[in-house]
Amino acid sequence: MAAYYVTRTTYDSHAFFGRIGSFLATAVSNLTAWNDARVTRNALASLTDRELDDIGLVRGDIDLVAQGRALR
Repeated sequence: MAAYYVTRTTYDSHAFFGRIGSFLATAVSNLTAWNDARVTRNALASLTDRELDDIGLVRGDIDLVAQGRALR
């Protein structure tokens, strides 16, 4: 009976491509969060002071709301 041995150099490509995929997923997630904050900030900034008061906000709260931070 003959034995056949194959030696291959493995570069652990699954881990490498997994890291690339993870990096891309993180980048897309960060870009999406930034865009959501930008859209929210622009929408709130376009409201009048009276409209902001109706929803319980002041102009200084816009950045906090856009970043997703809780108000008092």
